[in-house]
Amino acid sequence: MIKEKDKNKAIMELLPFEEAYSIVMNSAFETEIETIAFTRSLNRVLKEDITCDMDIPPFNKSTVDGFACRRADLGAELELIETIPAGTYPQKSVSENQCSKIMTGAAIPEGADMVIMVEDSIILTSGSIRYTGSSAKNNISPQGEDIRYGDRILEKGTLIRPQDIALLAMAGCTSLKAGKRPVVSVISSGSELVEPSVKPGLSQIRNTNSYQLMAQIESVGASGRNLGIAKDDEDETFDIISQAISQSDVVLITGGVSMGDFDFVPSVLERAGVRILFSRINIQPGKPVTFGIHKKALVFGLPGNPVSSFIQFELLVRPLLWKMMGYQWNPLIIELPMEISFARKSAERRAMIPVSITKDGLVSPVEYHGSAHISAFSKATGIITLGEGVKSVEKGEIVSVRQI
Repeated sequence: MIKEKDKNKAIMELLPFEEAYSIVMNSAFETEIETIAFTRSLNRVLKEDITCDMDIPPFNKSTVDGFACRRADLGAELELIETIPAGTYPQKSVSENQCSKIMTGAAIPEGADMVIMVEDSIILTSGSIRYTGSSAKNNISPQGEDIRYGDRILEKGTLIRPQDIALLAMAGCTSLKAGKRPVVSVISSGSELVEPSVKPGLSQIRNTNSYQLMAQIESVGASGRNLGIAKDDEDETFDIISQAISQSDVVLITGGVSMGDFDFVPSVLERAGVRILFSRINIQPGKPVTFGIHKKALVFGLPGNPVSSFIQFELLVRPLLWKMMGYQWNPLIIELPMEISFARKSAERRAMIPVSITKDGLVSPVEYHGSAHISAFSKATGIITLGEGVKSVEKGEIVSVRQI
């Protein structure tokens, strides 16, 4: 049996990021399945395969405005027998030396095997049509060219994007099964905090973390609950954390997790029944990250500095929430050369450096003063990682950029 002193020592160890990530992801539980309208499915995760209920296109259709005819008659004068608007089915078949005027998207009449473009034709005084072009493309999209009846168009585990909603509409899938949105409660701790509508007084700062995290939660597709500010009072903090745990799947608390006199969030979590699995990560920014599990919720204690909370949400919380909904996410990584050399003073921890990508496809570090400098990340389009012991990267060196 592990002694309490040894357990606390293990919790306080500076954990490698990979180990912390593994602990978080292995703690994930999947949310329940619910049926939702496809119009409300953006950023939701499919819990079923979606198949198409018809051929797409459902008929042979014209891809241009022009004249439907037989290829064998291109050299002849073509009698115009009908006009076919989109949405109207042809009433006549095209026979020898005949054509039908047709609009883009309209069904090809029987007998025709090509459509000559309007700009590749002339109308004679007799009212007949003559082909004047040279490429002689058929300009027909055949039935089922894009999708066949019964084809699987979206797989279980797909994160729904706007273009996927178009597919659902095309397939007639007006409702679908998706993972329920995890409920994520956000608490900012610290008596120095005031809401954004308040002009800060002496020794006060505006609460930015809650609103940053709520926006990040929304971008995942989870359901965020902003529980406001917990003052530096242990009982008040306990009450608001207990409320959050009882009503949430995941709880995010910012501040109060470092080593100051009022940084009592870890002890309050334990008092609330949270089993803490780690409280420090070997990463910069964001070393004092606490993570624990409760029978009702997963709980993060994130650093109070806004850059640290932003980064740790992206590294740990975002993949967790998506996994809970059933989506296995891998961040987009781009390999690009550095525009300039970059060096840091200390290389004891893995560092996440904010960068922008120039119009020439080069990576340029943005001006960055540390974990309180959130405006630096407003200018950044990605982050690069410098591992332990790595102090610098040189101009022209290829780096891996993780987009944010």
